[in-house]
Amino acid sequence: MTLSIVEEQVRAAIGVRLFTVLAWVPERRALRRVHSSHPEQYPVGGEKTVEVAAGWLARCITGQQPYFGPDAAAVREIFADHALITELGCGAVINVPVVDGGRTLGVLNILDAEGSYDQDSVVTAQSLSASAIPALRELEEKENQ
Repeated sequence: MTLSIVEEQVRAAIGVRLFTVLAWVPERRALRRVHSSHPEQYPVGGEKTVEVAAGWLARCITGQQPYFGPDAAAVREIFADHALITELGCGAVINVPVVDGGRTLGVLNILDAEGSYDQDSVVTAQSLSASAIPALRELEEKENQ
């Protein structure tokens, strides 16, 4: 399954304006963008090596728990690029770790207008995260060759 299909599934199930997938690169403690619904603003290949907000890596990567930010204040708290996110009409975020056999492969970043998501949306997003496992495994295997 491709990450574009995962994006379509998320769009159909809970809606999304901005959708990116970040692969976890543990040896560098970095997140690398491997899919983007907005490649001009968020190009594939971009990396985040610094934790955006205290506790986010511990929660999503190490703890393998989703992060839910229901409003613009939560988006501002987590993302250094919150101004661009706001320009794109986003004010709510769900970050869902993609976990395979106890190992974090990456994160789905799902954003839409403020008030678009609730706890049920988070549960739905979590259920869809497994769809990204094959694509993230394949990317990881290509890098390790």
